Amino acid sequence: MSVQVNTKQAEALGGDVEKQAVQGADIFIQSLQNEGVEMIFGYPGGAVLPIYDALYKNPIPHILARHEQGAIHAAEGYARVSGKTGVVIATSGPGATNLVTGIADAMMDSLPLVVFTGQVASAVIGTDAFQEADIVGITQPITKHNYQVKDVNDLPRIIHEAFHIASTGRPGPVLVDIPKNVSNEIFTMAEVKQTEVNLPGYQPTTTPNFLQIQKVAQAIQRAKKPLVLAGAGVLHAKAAQELTEFIEQTGMPITNTLLGLGTIHGEHPQFLGMAGMHGTYAANMAICECDLLINFGARFDDRLTGNLEHFAPNAQVIHIDIDPAEIGKNVPTEIPIVADAKEAIQALLKLSIHTEGIEEWTAHLNGMKEEYPLHYQSEEEGILPQEALEMIHKHTRGDAIVTTDVGQHQMWTAQYYKFNHPDHWVTSGGLGTMGFGFPAAIGAQLAKPKETVVAITGDGGFQMTLQELSLLQESQIPVKVVILNNQCLGMVRQWQQTFYQERYSQSLMPSQPDFVKLAEAYDLEGYKVTSLEEADAVFEKALNSNKPVLIDCRVKQIENVYPMVAPGKGLHEMLGVKP
Repeated sequence: MSVQVNTKQAEALGGDVEKQAVQGADIFIQSLQNEGVEMIFGYPGGAVLPIYDALYKNPIPHILARHEQGAIHAAEGYARVSGKTGVVIATSGPGATNLVTGIADAMMDSLPLVVFTGQVASAVIGTDAFQEADIVGITQPITKHNYQVKDVNDLPRIIHEAFHIASTGRPGPVLVDIPKNVSNEIFTMAEVKQTEVNLPGYQPTTTPNFLQIQKVAQAIQRAKKPLVLAGAGVLHAKAAQELTEFIEQTGMPITNTLLGLGTIHGEHPQFLGMAGMHGTYAANMAICECDLLINFGARFDDRLTGNLEHFAPNAQVIHIDIDPAEIGKNVPTEIPIVADAKEAIQALLKLSIHTEGIEEWTAHLNGMKEEYPLHYQSEEEGILPQEALEMIHKHTRGDAIVTTDVGQHQMWTAQYYKFNHPDHWVTSGGLGTMGFGFPAAIGAQLAKPKETVVAITGDGGFQMTLQELSLLQESQIPVKVVILNNQCLGMVRQWQQTFYQERYSQSLMPSQPDFVKLAEAYDLEGYKVTSLEEADAVFEKALNSNKPVLIDCRVKQIENVYPMVAPGKGLHEMLGVKP
């Protein structure tokens, strides 16, 4: 079967004007090209074979992960570092369901993804056909929006809308489910044009209300103990420079959420460190004592706030967020502003706001920084994880892109690695996904090939996605993998020690592969370090190499992340503050 394609259609598709037959799969590839897609992360299977055949004929760079979860975490890393939309493709059934964790992760952390899943043919949907799963139903609560394509002629419009929704407003994942017959069908629409998106029900507010901005300015001028809290929304808005100008103009101290690290230079004199469950003493006490809290782009997550009854009890709260659903959801807000963080900060900068009489406040906070710093007790033998992180920081000079999973290594990295640049911190925050850090580093390295990328992971999480070592060898992607190996599930073990009377139920992992031999099996360089002297020499060599490297860094097992706010406690009730 063939169809005559007119001149306008061929031009819109980006091809020549000769008459040609166009299948749905070809339209799919051309639509991605129209969106400026640089690369696709995926794994083929039966329901997406027509798409992969079209990809063979019209190549867009494709990153063949060794597991669908690796593919989507790599796309998350790419999206987080590049600021562009990550693209993922997987087949129907188990291929699609293997993406669910990454979709949920991207939704929680506001990462723009467009996820394409194959689906069984339309005629057998709902019959429990081979490799059928209702991925639209499964992912409805964890996507910004999702589609199932019913008509091949709708495919260009749906793809264009999907990219628009994923990347605007509060970013997030959008899923497009494509039945196999749609990929094979002949596209018959007379014209294909990339027109403006028409979604009357989706109109994100980006510009702040000027009267509300004036209220913020007045509140700042009245405050004697003001504090800025900056979250990932500042990074998504590419507003780190404006934020720095704002705090320097006003003289206000600033703290970050976990995902907001990098919005301000890690060694800026007004920076108090990270706030929350494992935040610094100065940052948490600043929240408890401030009389004005300005939240730029953070969602008041429970790991930030602790017991809400004790969160910022004396503060007038200003919340600036592009997602209106977040404002007032957890913390009562007196001055709400729905806006893009960059536009809001730019509006505030135009007012040339200056604070008065906060010198005593800032001196008080600086005193707490000096009196209650992050601390650990060095030992004569072995390596403490904090020492390893400080050493990595020294050898990368704070310039590396750093990725992590979730757990102790994540918190130590957040505490001891001081980021010099925005968009250099890639971690799984809201969902807390083990196995995230290593494939995310691959995506980050592909997004920024000239940067040093370090995947800091635990021995538990690394074993969940280590098969992606194939990609390092195959494409010589120079990611540096540092396993902080304490032979246990570190944060689980810490909680069992602290709250379960040291009943270490299934958290110790004494039986492990030889990670150096594993690296060698993938034809990669691997090192095992057990002392500070070894670590210093290996880190200096490996972190300045242009090759992929794996380092098995053996660290003390019974070592805890402090400070720590126990569940149900307020931020002022920190454990492990004093040396």
